[in-house]
Amino acid sequence: MLKIDVVTLFPSNFYDVLQSSIVKNAQKAGVLRIKLVSLRKYGRDKHQSVDDTPYGGGAGMVLGVEPFYKCLRDLLGCDPEKKSSDQKVLMTGADGCVYNQRLALELAQEQHIVLLCGHFKGIDERVLEYVDGVLSIGDYVLSGGELPALVIIDSLARLLPGAVSDYESIRSDSHYEGLLGAPVYTRPAELKGYNVPEVLLSGNHKMISEWRFLEAAKKTAERRPDLWCEYPLAENQKKLLKKYKMGKLIEERKSDHGFDPTVK
Repeated sequence: MLKIDVVTLFPSNFYDVLQSSIVKNAQKAGVLRIKLVSLRKYGRDKHQSVDDTPYGGGAGMVLGVEPFYKCLRDLLGCDPEKKSSDQKVLMTGADGCVYNQRLALELAQEQHIVLLCGHFKGIDERVLEYVDGVLSIGDYVLSGGELPALVIIDSLARLLPGAVSDYESIRSDSHYEGLLGAPVYTRPAELKGYNVPEVLLSGNHKMISEWRFLEAAKKTAERRPDLWCEYPLAENQKKLLKKYKMGKLIEERKSDHGFDPTVK
């Protein structure tokens, strides 16, 4: 089971999302436990104040280190600096490393994650002494860390065994194996001249698998050349690209970055 504690000023922002879709399924299946913790519970006065003006002057309010320290001590059961290796403390912030599927796959293997949601101007830098990493969901600024925390929770929930009835559908998602997902279609087979590709109607699973790889490769090269250049292209995949006269995609991997990462 993955346990996620969310430390936030606004627990109510999470209620609806955590009780719907795959996140709800994961909790019901017993593979995910989510606990919402109000930072104000650890406020310094009767008004539950958790922020103050920044040292050195300037605009905005800063969330203080003391409320986070007290909160983490409770959640971890020890001094935050002495937490065990199976406890990970993460903070959301626009100044963090960009969150991606690779990180999601790694974090889904953890046992206990504490997510700290920032707000106002930011969080006292000393909180980072207790943090294992700062995560950003993109190069833009939000009002608080609640939305990024929800994004992280949702991305982790779908990776947990039992959260999704058919786990194979997860493996075919964009980014799961380094490529964007292949196009998908459903009924009807034709609508106003727009047809489903014949290969998907053929029943030939080998051809369908090849088509999906080729389409995923083409989409990734067009939309995310950075991912395409980093993808560890296997020899049989190179042969497949050449077989269907798509060898140009192999050359693009070299021309964009000056090297092919699959060549040692």
